[in-house]
Amino acid sequence: MTSRRHFLGGLLTTGLMPHVGWAETGNPAYLSAARLPSGRYALFGLNGLGEVVFGIPLPGRGHAAAAHPTQALAVAFARRPGRFAMVINCKSGQMVSRLEAPEGHHFYGHGAFSGDGAVLLTTENHFNDARGMIGMWDAKDNYRRIGAMPSGGVGPHELRLMPDGETFLVANGGIETHPDAGRAKLNLPDMRPNLSYLALNGALLEQHQPPVEWHRNSMRHLAVHADGHVAVACQWQGDLAETPPLLATHRRGQPLMFHETGRGLEREMQGYAGSVAFSGNGGEIALTGPRGGVALIFETTGKLRRQLMETDICGVAAGGSDFVFTTGTGRILVGAAQERRVHDCQWDNHLVAIG
Repeated sequence: MTSRRHFLGGLLTTGLMPHVGWAETGNPAYLSAARLPSGRYALFGLNGLGEVVFGIPLPGRGHAAAAHPTQALAVAFARRPGRFAMVINCKSGQMVSRLEAPEGHHFYGHGAFSGDGAVLLTTENHFNDARGMIGMWDAKDNYRRIGAMPSGGVGPHELRLMPDGETFLVANGGIETHPDAGRAKLNLPDMRPNLSYLALNGALLEQHQPPVEWHRNSMRHLAVHADGHVAVACQWQGDLAETPPLLATHRRGQPLMFHETGRGLEREMQGYAGSVAFSGNGGEIALTGPRGGVALIFETTGKLRRQLMETDICGVAAGGSDFVFTTGTGRILVGAAQERRVHDCQWDNHLVAIG
């Protein structure tokens, strides 16, 4: 167990060192935002054992983060409908740049770097006309805004770089929102989520939607394996008695596949999947359900293999040959043995693997 003194001591960082690699920050394996007992927020680096390597204060609640592929830089995104994202030097703890969403836009809490780290892409809502956009920022020029492209749908949430290093995958959740309405969902009767593959030049390469009868199954979070296999976590916006499968998988050029548990566990999850990841050996997929206090572990074929019961379990990433999970109660579960570490914080929704 990490002591509170050691945990909060990680918040103290000194010295600015540009172009520092991740090894010089203690070789963190993961990034996660958290809420501290004081009510303040921070972004933490964690090693493969679930121990804190560094902690950096944030001005508000973070959602997810993007890790630069070579430099010890992390982009911390505000929770939707946030207007800020912070680029942080994880060695010094200092802010390198603060990104502000353009007028008429807000962030959706996720982003990703291009393969060479030169461009940061961010999921955004152009809210006055309900258009999903992908913002583009020049990482070599102090994260100057250099453009935007359509996301291929409404409400883009998470995006991931595909293994080819050139294609981006976007989960368009299909839900219209507007800052004047807070987090209210404005178009549930006619929402239409999709999975879109985009080139860096904005070309829409491929797109897939759930069946019409599942048009309220918002596609939200993504995992991508090194072989191009994709897993999608969904959040059902309809009657819980009619909850469809919350896990989908895809390979380019093939149909989008949905995988049900066959046990009604989707309803027990309250129709809400929080995060998704492939295991370290690539043989399993984990789907977390924080509202139901359960993580479901599937074979990559979509067959349910086992369950893990844990209060407010949500963050998940590959760990060793298995998984690492984080919870809103401060717990971190590591590996097949599910070794538990407890920290004095509330981990937010996502655990982001570095590298």
